[in-house]
Amino acid sequence: MIGEASLARRPGVPAHDRFVFADKARKYAIAVFCINESDRIRSQLERMAPLADQADIIVADGGSTDGSLDLQTLGQFRLRALLVKRDTGRLSAQMRMAMAFVIEEGYQGLVVIDGNGKDDVSAIPRFLELLEEGYDHVQGSRYIRGGKGINTPIARHVGVKLVHAPLLSVAARRRYTDTTNGFRAYSRKLLTDMRVSPLRDVFLGYELHYYLAIRAARLGYRIIETPVTREYPRQGKVPTKITGLRGNLAVLKTLANVVRGEFDPDRRRPGEERHSGDLST
Repeated sequence: MIGEASLARRPGVPAHDRFVFADKARKYAIAVFCINESDRIRSQLERMAPLADQADIIVADGGSTDGSLDLQTLGQFRLRALLVKRDTGRLSAQMRMAMAFVIEEGYQGLVVIDGNGKDDVSAIPRFLELLEEGYDHVQGSRYIRGGKGINTPIARHVGVKLVHAPLLSVAARRRYTDTTNGFRAYSRKLLTDMRVSPLRDVFLGYELHYYLAIRAARLGYRIIETPVTREYPRQGKVPTKITGLRGNLAVLKTLANVVRGEFDPDRRRPGEERHSGDLST
């Protein structure tokens, strides 16, 4: 391991620990988001290891306590870095932590994926190709030609196709088909645009994914969907952090707030600082 550091909270970036295993080697990075994913995250990282030849791999952990990210064994997965959140917030806080790292390190784009083992990582090279072709927001979709949704719960199908995707599409003024899917990619240009300003402390839950999809479209960035496969287990517990009526209602409330423009920079809360995220200068 090259180094480790504990970083205090700063505007837009949660307090977190950084464990760096290797120097920057690629133009793009892949961030894997997880918390207490047990064997699922280790199995996924094993499948992803060959992709280290194409992009640097970073794990952005929400503070796992299950021992799944033991530092002594992570080296076998060819990781560039492990970031461990030591602050408030959930997915969006993990995203900000990873985005800050890749911006500081000079990456030109970022592929993001959940670490619960549901996504087919063989799609990642296509995300990288689309970033290289100049796309700024790449959305993975199981609902376009070539995509597959395997064992997807009926309630999730209905919620995405009849509620979530239509509402977000109206707000974005362009059609999206799989808006709860966290398999995406973002260009550096998008992440460092002051009109976007993703590094803000208001993003704590699932807001940031939804916000970036809408904001990128409204600002005229190049957007494309690409087919992916997302497979839920046939039996046993569904690997998801959104459970029950309360969890699903929280998602809808978050979506409504994003659609209303509550997170747009020009509607920021009193005293809120705005940061482009371009921390490299």
